Amino acid sequence: MVKHKLKNSDFLSLKHLDGDDLRDFLEVAHRIKKEGTKGMRPLVNKAIALLFEKPSTRTRVSFEVAILRLGGDPIVLSGEELQIKRGETIEDTGRVLSRYVDGLVVRTFAQQRLEVLAQVATVPVINALTDECHPCQALADMLTIMEYKGSFEGLKLAYLGDGNNVCHSLMRACTKLGMEIAVATPPGKEPMEKIIEESRENSQVYGGKLVLLNDPLEAVQDADVVYTDVWFSMGKEAESEDDTQLFAHFQVNSELLRYAKPDAIVMHDLPAHRGKEITDEVIDGSRSAVWDQAENRLHAQIALLGMIFSG
Repeated sequence: MVKHKLKNSDFLSLKHLDGDDLRDFLEVAHRIKKEGTKGMRPLVNKAIALLFEKPSTRTRVSFEVAILRLGGDPIVLSGEELQIKRGETIEDTGRVLSRYVDGLVVRTFAQQRLEVLAQVATVPVINALTDECHPCQALADMLTIMEYKGSFEGLKLAYLGDGNNVCHSLMRACTKLGMEIAVATPPGKEPMEKIIEESRENSQVYGGKLVLLNDPLEAVQDADVVYTDVWFSMGKEAESEDDTQLFAHFQVNSELLRYAKPDAIVMHDLPAHRGKEITDEVIDGSRSAVWDQAENRLHAQIALLGMIFSG
């Protein structure tokens, strides 16, 4: 059960949760969204630090609100304002903050940086995004798919774009929930090999399927969910025009959606570069689940914090 694995523990990725763990989590998140947080006060008299070394809108605000609703006090810390800006190690920062706060929500660069911090911290550490994965996003994404489709087995999710952190967490989640995930990227933009291998192993255990492609139309064929993300992750926006052209035919538009199932939903983790990876008519259209997906960040965060701090 998720509550046993997460209680008083770190949440650094989806790697160590199995399919049943994810389903249990989603049941809790769905109940919280339906019934609210009445009676849930695990963070009373607790302070949770949000250490963000990268910009954020949805992750930061949803965690702040989640902490407040659970009775806690969020403390937002920018990397620019702390001594790590001047060279203090992440380990020393973690050791000190552990003496002041009851939990750390961290948005940083390398996954290893987060894991080193977690090793020395004496309070739970939650991954709010690294270059390798974005597990909180994937939890909200799976909650959204469950709401729209009712179940996961037999569903096909087509992911179009860069094989990035969001893609990695989707691969882990889908293959553990019995879904097929077709990842279409330009050549050279594929997901990390270790995540590919892990996801293929998951598929053998849970009945999911991972397909890697370079053709977005093939990926979208008969898809139940069409998912896209920004073509260049934070810190990589200054790519050349040639690099942009690599992604040009990966745009999610009305023509591409003709290849998906008629009832397929469209997802994007935001922020969106309208007119690039997705068009206005799609993100604002009747098949868009984007705004429900964004709302579900809050419910997933509440569930995650509740499980970690109360079980």
